Amino acid sequence: MGLYEKTLYLLMGDRGLLLEFGDEISHEVNERVRRMALAIEAEAIEGIIETVLTYGSLLIIYNPLTLPIDSLKKKLQEIEKELQETPFPEAKLTRIPAVYGGAYGPDLEGVAKHCGISTEEVIRLHCSKPYFIYMIGFMPGYPYMGELPEALIMPRLKTPRLSVPKGSVAIAQKQTGIYSMESPGGWQIIGRTPVELFSPEGKPPALLQMGDLVQFYPISEEEFKEWQNRKN
Repeated sequence: MGLYEKTLYLLMGDRGLLLEFGDEISHEVNERVRRMALAIEAEAIEGIIETVLTYGSLLIIYNPLTLPIDSLKKKLQEIEKELQETPFPEAKLTRIPAVYGGAYGPDLEGVAKHCGISTEEVIRLHCSKPYFIYMIGFMPGYPYMGELPEALIMPRLKTPRLSVPKGSVAIAQKQTGIYSMESPGGWQIIGRTPVELFSPEGKPPALLQMGDLVQFYPISEEEFKEWQNRKN
């Protein structure tokens, strides 16, 4: 269905209001989420504590003692009527280096076999286009990006790993992502980047932002280690 004809307003407890804009991963739906978040930020509405963005929805955390739910809904509906007038920033492209295969990408050969192509072709295809960042989530700084070339569409692992190294570059279904810190995970790991994606002291803390673009490029293991040494 894509973008809904009318935004759904759903109560989430006594302090949350969820706005659902569509039911699939698409640029159109995602743009509306981001436009709405930017418009709300620009309005600086007293009583709104936080907004949380996803692929197709926007969660608004608010103080009901300051901002009653009826007043909040009315204000949001007014904002929606003028949404297309909201200034929209141009997407920024970030190039991310990655070493593919071996200990850094333990699933690369399995991906190549499943897709019926060589490991070199997997790498070439993965680096062949910029990916749109649909959202940041799962862990701080983790980018959900798409869409992969059709030839690389893969299922998740049947059994998730208990530990995936920080910086691991992964694919699953039509998406690719980067583990910003060590964690469990069920995506197919094809490489690793030495780039730091999240730093609590950073402004902003996350290197990548929703709505921006990422393009990978391959580096050697030696270059990976040199990069890490420069950081240290």
